Amino acid sequence: MNENNIETAVAYYDAYNKKDFASITRLLHPDIHFVAPMGESTGKEAVLEAVKRFLTVIKKIEIREKFGYDDKVMLVYDLIYGESSTLCRTAVLMNFENNLILKLELFYDARPFGNL
Repeated sequence: MNENNIETAVAYYDAYNKKDFASITRLLHPDIHFVAPMGESTGKEAVLEAVKRFLTVIKKIEIREKFGYDDKVMLVYDLIYGESSTLCRTAVLMNFENNLILKLELFYDARPFGNL
């Protein structure tokens, strides 16, 4: 169900804004696969370790656009992070299974994160 997946995708990033680790955990499939310019992880425990680190860096995520088709959702968002509130324009392609996030593939310029 496409609309449910879009709602789940938005709820996932809303949980980041609230620093709500429990909600993030509930939305991830046990076999989650995470792909980003800075690395790749498979399995819920490995992805949650990355989430814990990420939650300490981000200040806010502002979703700009959302699209969905079948079991996929694409979000475009602004990520505000760091001491100086740096902006990183980001996109994510998400795959879903049973309304849980099965795959997250992030697209962004990783150069500013080299020193984090």
